[in-house]
This record gives sequence, C-alpha cells and structure tokens, in this order.
Amino acid sequence: MNNKQSPQSETVAWTGIVSDIALAVAKGGFGYISGSKALMGDALYSGADAAAKLAEILPWRSEQGEKHKYQQRISDRRGNKEPIVAVLFSVLILMGGLQVAFSAIRDLTSGHLTTPGHLALITVVASILLKEAVFQYQYRYFKKIGDGSHAAYADSHRFSLYTSITVCMGISLSMVGGYVDWHPLLYMDPIAALLAGCLVLRKGYILIVSSVSGKKVQELPSEEAANFIETVQRVHGVIRVEHLQALEQGRYVNLQVKISVNPRTSVMEAQDISECARKLLQHRFIHVGEVHMDVVPYDPGYPYKSNHELVDNDIPTLLQ
Repeated sequence: MNNKQSPQSETVAWTGIVSDIALAVAKGGFGYISGSKALMGDALYSGADAAAKLAEILPWRSEQGEKHKYQQRISDRRGNKEPIVAVLFSVLILMGGLQVAFSAIRDLTSGHLTTPGHLALITVVASILLKEAVFQYQYRYFKKIGDGSHAAYADSHRFSLYTSITVCMGISLSMVGGYVDWHPLLYMDPIAALLAGCLVLRKGYILIVSSVSGKKVQELPSEEAANFIETVQRVHGVIRVEHLQALEQGRYVNLQVKISVNPRTSVMEAQDISECARKLLQHRFIHVGEVHMDVVPYDPGYPYKSNHELVDNDIPTLLQ
C-alpha cells in the first residue's frame, strides 16, 4: 500500500480522531456532572466514532515495505479476517452500548428521574457545532483531492448527527418538563439515552461485521478511472494504456494497469517506464495503494504492421 501520504492528509484524518476523543471526554464529564444519561450515551457514540477511525488507520501503520505488501496480498485473499484491533474496539463499543441501554431502561422502570442541568444542553449544542465544523473541513478536503473516503465520512457523520440531535431533544424536553412541573417529560432524557445506546450498538455491530467479513472491494466506474489513465499516458515511453482496472478497498484504491510500449524497447527500459508510471500514480493520488503494472509491445493491429517490421520488410503497411 502507499504509505507515503501527504502530511496535510494525515493531519486532516487525525483532526477528526482527536476531536471525537475530546468530545467524548467532554460529553462524558459534563453528562456525569449534570446527571444526563442521554449526554453520556452521546459521549459513548463519539468514542465509538474515534475507535472506528483508529481501527481503520492503525493496521496500516504496523507494517512497512515489501513485508507489508506481501501481508496485504495474503490479507486480501483471506478476506482480512483477523483484524485484532477492530475486533477489540467492536467488543468495547458493544459492551458500552449495552451498558447505556440497560441504565436507561433501569431509570425508566424505576421512575428515578431527574432534570438535567443547563450544562448538559450547552455541551450538546456546542458539540454539534464543533462536529459539523470538523466534518466540513474533512469532507471538503478529501473531496477536493479526489479521495473516495469523503462518502464514508458523510455516512458516518450522518448517524453521529442523528445521535446528537436525539440527545439534544431529549435533554431539552426533560428540562422543559422540570420547569413546567410536568412529570411525563422527564422520561425524555432516559428515552434519548436508550436511543443513543441503540445507535452505539449499531455502530459496534457494523464495525465487527466489517472486520470479520473484510473490506468490500468495489470497482470504480470508468469516469473516475479516467484520471488514472490520463496520468499514465503522460509518462514518456507509454504509447497507450491498454487496460486499467481500479478496485476500491476501504479508503484505498488498488490499480491493475496494462500499458504498451515501443516493440524496440528493451526489457530494462520497459521496467523503468512501468516503475515511473507506478510512482507517478502513487505520488499524485495519495489514496492509491498497490499498483500492478503489465507491459506489452505496442501492436497497431491489422491492416497495419508493427513498428519493428518497418525496417526489415518492404511490404506496404496498407492493403492495396
């Protein structure tokens, strides 16, 4: 895989992780102080977001060079069924989601209800604004550089936003119930906590399923692969791109490319041309992982002759 990502891309990715961890700590602390179970459930979801992103990043940092490429090929053939970090995070997320859900159910059945403090509402509103700002920053950056991971960011952010809005509504209604002294509204905070716990369980389930079954490999449409073809054709010595297949796996894209060169080109020169094309793809597109290059001699096809026949053969190149 291409581990040489630009410093800015790594900074953008880690910005989301650090912000999720900070939000989880802040929500958890203020939720405990204000007595809001819903806010503590939202904190757990932010922690689950950070864990999911860490599980996706950490495995790629543990291997380097040819050893990493070999293990990646083995991992692809086995379906990536042994991601220890992802499984561990999945179990912790599921346990946390169950704890939040059971705690909310216990409060609902026991009738031990309290009104959350103002600090809980301020915290959840501030977290929504901060989360949206970080998401816009990440989404716009990865979309600008052509990284397909911006769609995954949007999908993850959508459910995170659903959780925070649900918690905000539960806290607000519970506070209104305390002000107007209407007891039924006090149930909204534990109900929101129960819903947040269910969303956390969904997050953990998706993570553990993806870690066991492996990342889905999907071929990119020809429109998106056109940029790769254009880049390869700029390499000196490449006559034509005979075939290019782009396979999207997680946040990376693996390429299988077949190029044609002058038939008079030596084997060493052909290898240099293919290596130059491979490096250009990996340096220009930071989300490109492994690139498999095949080199074949250029054949213009019938009724034309190959270039290597022009000197030694006087037969016309066109039909008479």
